[in-house]
Amino acid sequence: MSGAVKRLLPLFDRVLIKRAEAISQTRGGIVIPENAQAKVLKGTVVAVGPGARNQKGEFVPLAVKVGDNVLLPEYGGTKVDVEENQEYHLFRESDILAKLQE
Repeated sequence: MSGAVKRLLPLFDRVLIKRAEAISQTRGGIVIPENAQAKVLKGTVVAVGPGARNQKGEFVPLAVKVGDNVLLPEYGGTKVDVEENQEYHLFRESDILAKLQE
């Protein structure tokens, strides 16, 4: 993780995610064109906010932590350009579909 990403701290229940790379070549060596590649729905959590606040004003901790692999919705999130050649997305914790066990 670079210094630029370390300085970006999400607020409240926001989660910064780096999407997994799309598969651009099959095992047999066939190159898949960019417009035919499937949308990547997996990602890795890079940074998390402190959590949302409850009725009493206390922070409710998030269910995900840095380094978790997650399943993302097909649409949603906000694209964030922090550094060149790296694409990050900001999601609310409630938008994340699942945490993937490895």
